[in-house]
Amino acid sequence: MKTFYGIETLQPPPDGCVITIGTFDGVHLGHRVLISRTIAEADARRASSAVVTWDRHPAATLRPEKMPALLCSPERKIELLAERGQDILAVLPFDEELSQWPAGRFVEEVLVTGLAARLVVVGEDWRFGKGASGDVELLAEMGSSLGFDVVGMTLERSGDETVSSSRIRKLIASGDLDAAAELLGRRFDLDGVVVHGDDRGKSLGFPTANVALPPGLAHPPRGVYAGRARVGGDATMLPPEDGDLAPRGWYPAAVNIGVNPTFGGDPDVHPARVEAYLLGLDVDIYGAELRVELWSRLRDEKKFDSAHDLIQQMQKDVEETRRIVEEVEG
Repeated sequence: MKTFYGIETLQPPPDGCVITIGTFDGVHLGHRVLISRTIAEADARRASSAVVTWDRHPAATLRPEKMPALLCSPERKIELLAERGQDILAVLPFDEELSQWPAGRFVEEVLVTGLAARLVVVGEDWRFGKGASGDVELLAEMGSSLGFDVVGMTLERSGDETVSSSRIRKLIASGDLDAAAELLGRRFDLDGVVVHGDDRGKSLGFPTANVALPPGLAHPPRGVYAGRARVGGDATMLPPEDGDLAPRGWYPAAVNIGVNPTFGGDPDVHPARVEAYLLGLDVDIYGAELRVELWSRLRDEKKFDSAHDLIQQMQKDVEETRRIVEEVEG
């Protein structure tokens, strides 16, 4: 896959492009249907397939006060899009300048000149240009004079509702991770770097990897979750890669998202953080990149009367996590 960052870097392929365009927050099932149709149409036309997206959510520029919680970071979105199999990924800066472009300029400079559009595949409700002045009908009119076709696809549905990023955000905010995973086409995950905590988990017999919740990203409510975590990237305290304890890879994980109220954490004062206990990992991984997949909500975070009561509950959480992961992985 060839990736372009910025409009000035675009290079039209000699065979032309079938293009889809969108914010693609979360790269959910609806987005995947658009991309799959784009790839299939490109194959049929012996053209290149291209996905055009933004380096940020448009709301960050247009109405930052109404910026939604994102389903994934920009870096994670690019990673997810790269997995879809298109030939070209174009990441354009949705800055103040681009937001003021009239619809015609976007079509001519990005779709026609930049990518040699032969067909554009978008959702039926797609809007573009300054003030969202352009719609699918206008795009089709412009395409007829500029040499490309347009397909406005009916939005993907699940149950009685459209599959959308906003719907998935609500599911995650309510802790319904199974329903969110069904619409995402994957487990919801959070990425971060393992940082030093207060080492309280280690003193309780459950050393945890602490990750600050990235600002602006969606996350489920405070509670304990079963899932798994992937250790990767550079870390400051890892054994050799060929050692028996090399930690890189996936581990079952019991995950607390919250503030540790048993030890004085106050949700009105302290920001929530991710604390993942990785089953089967007993080395320090400070500085390592950690991806935490959340599979199932076990319980609310609560304040216990004593550390002993907390330890007993943590033992139950770990066993339930082990059971869930073994059941899923067979």
